[in-house]
Amino acid sequence: MMRKAMLFIAFGVVLFAGACSPIYRNHGYVPIDQDLAQIEVGKSTRDDVAAAIGRPSSTGLLEGSGWYYVGSRWKTVTWHAPEEISREVVAVSFNDNGVVTNVERFGLEKGQVVTLSRRVTESKVKGIGFLRQLLGSIGRINAGQVLGDN
Repeated sequence: MMRKAMLFIAFGVVLFAGACSPIYRNHGYVPIDQDLAQIEVGKSTRDDVAAAIGRPSSTGLLEGSGWYYVGSRWKTVTWHAPEEISREVVAVSFNDNGVVTNVERFGLEKGQVVTLSRRVTESKVKGIGFLRQLLGSIGRINAGQVLGDN
């Protein structure tokens, strides 16, 4: 009888500990550096980029402005709301002829957009308003704003 009770308690402890372990989920796709190395700034075209790393899920608002690959990692512990623990964006910009002019990798650090790597053909880098909006929105949206409650 005592052995069954100890077995039941041990099973309960294992079940409880397993329920408290975090669950991680990945969303989106960000190409790895080895795949990005196949893209030559000033030489590669849209078709070359599509063959090397695939077509993105997001593109720039203006035709030909760029392709954006977005990936994020979420952590959920027990009944708490999921928390985004990392977000990364790779931006590939093209000129009017469809040739790559810029390849950049952005991440988040303490809620601020951080450039992780950059390869450009020009010394002047185009603004990243879209990326700042995309990455900078973490923690600024609450349910009341989404539902229209003020």
